[in-house]
Amino acid sequence: LLRGPSKDIINEIDRNLQDAMAVTRNVFLEPSLSPGGGATEMAISIKLLENLSKIENIQQLPYKAVSDALEIIPRTLIQNCGKNPIRILSKLRSEHSKGNYTMGIDGDTGDIVDMKDYGIWEPEVVKQQSIKTAIESSCLLLRIDDIVSGIRKDERK
Repeated sequence: LLRGPSKDIINEIDRNLQDAMAVTRNVFLEPSLSPGGGATEMAISIKLLENLSKIENIQQLPYKAVSDALEIIPRTLIQNCGKNPIRILSKLRSEHSKGNYTMGIDGDTGDIVDMKDYGIWEPEVVKQQSIKTAIESSCLLLRIDDIVSGIRKDERK
């Protein structure tokens, strides 16, 4: 039973309640958590770069592109705090290279902190789905680009 001053507010409260119940359900069904603050994204980015030397030639490009794309999350957190992203990202890369994979960006100050100590965790299933969706969308765009460029070649003939 929900009550409120207007139908719009009641609908908004209902949507918020549904979202909260869905998050709770997801945590019970998939209890794995990942550190927040861009720590997970940076850890994946570092691992991709470390494994880049094992891959030859042009096949390195997608891995490098995904690695760069994943660094956008901590970079955005740093920029939103008004800090210098180049300097702080370098320090964060250094921390992750040392094996401190729970180090991330404090969203209030823009400093590098241990997400485990701060208690900032995100559902792992959400991270996985976000990355899958981003990669699938990129593949779809590349496929569409191939089709369009193929049509243009046919038109020239």
